[in-house]
Amino acid sequence: MNMLSSINELLSHIKQVEEETIQMSQDSMLMLSEFIEKNSIELDESAAKGLQYQDIISQQLSATIEAIDSVQKAINIFENAYDSDEQIANDSIEKLHLKLSKTLQTAKNKREAFSGKLGHEDETDEIEFF
Repeated sequence: MNMLSSINELLSHIKQVEEETIQMSQDSMLMLSEFIEKNSIELDESAAKGLQYQDIISQQLSATIEAIDSVQKAINIFENAYDSDEQIANDSIEKLHLKLSKTLQTAKNKREAFSGKLGHEDETDEIEFF
């Protein structure tokens, strides 16, 4: 999941840069507006259109930020589901391992019980046959 985490971090960085760009654009627009008002400058159609472009750029960046947010939400949902599924799988494997270990130990115990005293050199009693 390192790849998705890296993509998520990159998207966060891009989003932060876009938010800063929007703020700079708004600050620039405010400074220009104050300058125009202070100096009683009347804008022609071309200059007014140029100022509107800053607003359009900010709107486009906001739309991109929304798209990034949507992608990041999808990544987070996937990562959470993957982590949950991975944990469930790991838990299941651990339970299976424990059951198989118990089964193996039971089989070994039964083998020893059924084999009697065969193979036990330290035992002094002999096996009796009926």
